Amino acid sequence: MAQVLCQLPKADRDENLLVGIETSDDAAVYKLDEDRAMIQTVDFFTPVVDDPYTYGQIAATNSLSDVYAMGGEPALAMNIICFPSCLSPDVMAEILKGGHDKIREAGAILIGGHTVEDDEPKYGLCATGFVHPKDVLPNSTAKVGDVLVITKPVGVGIVNTAIKAQFAEEDVYNEAVKNMVTLNKFAKDAMMKVGANSCTDVTGFGLLGHSLEMAEGSGVTIKLNAGSIPILRGAEEFAKMGLVPEGTYANERFIGDKVEFKADIERHTKDILFDPQTSGGLLISLDRDKVESLLAELEGSETAYAVVGEVVEKSEKVIIVE
Repeated sequence: MAQVLCQLPKADRDENLLVGIETSDDAAVYKLDEDRAMIQTVDFFTPVVDDPYTYGQIAATNSLSDVYAMGGEPALAMNIICFPSCLSPDVMAEILKGGHDKIREAGAILIGGHTVEDDEPKYGLCATGFVHPKDVLPNSTAKVGDVLVITKPVGVGIVNTAIKAQFAEEDVYNEAVKNMVTLNKFAKDAMMKVGANSCTDVTGFGLLGHSLEMAEGSGVTIKLNAGSIPILRGAEEFAKMGLVPEGTYANERFIGDKVEFKADIERHTKDILFDPQTSGGLLISLDRDKVESLLAELEGSETAYAVVGEVVEKSEKVIIVE
């Protein structure tokens, strides 16, 4: 998408547009007045699980995540659904129920949407949220000396591939679903309470891709500690078996030359770090002296979290994995 957007004519800059497309951020942010800024985002995708209600929950959670990543609270949501005529309308109803329940859990209001006929189901949301203009957290404001914290494990794309191939046990499936349907609200509240410098949510571009966007936007290099990164149950085993989605290799082709891996990083670990995530966690950059406070606020989280790296002076490689 970034490759396409960069070919478009640059729009006239509006002084109230606080975050646009220049840094491949999670959402746009437009200042309404001195106390309010509007966050606008849209996201949808094809099913990652067979159960339509669960699929609806995951897709809605993923869409709302962009609002949380900018430091805001979702307020309004509209459904976007593509649906084949060969499936029962009851299936669509279950998808929409799943989405509606997550919208309500987020404290937002469903205000309508749009449906088109398509050969494969696709579902997501156009979501609107609000944040104080001074509290906006773009992905381009990480500072040298910052520490990086992630709020969900990675590897969900690999696990989803194993689920589709019927290699995943029930407990592995349940843990993957639990992570995908967990709103990033708890993590957002924690980082806003302690004060973060920058944030992005980890989705289709993988941990390395979204780290790269943060690093390039901020003019820094990011160092990641591979051994500290939480990994979803089953992901390492499946990666070693070669159950890796095509998107993993697409991500590697796109950004691999900007990443430096230390010699002892194994192939399956690289695959997990390039792995496209569905409804992943937040990657938070914050001052080193605030890290303990953030970790304390994250206690009780429904998902795994960890310190995973640091921000250093810009060097030849944008991302270094040790």
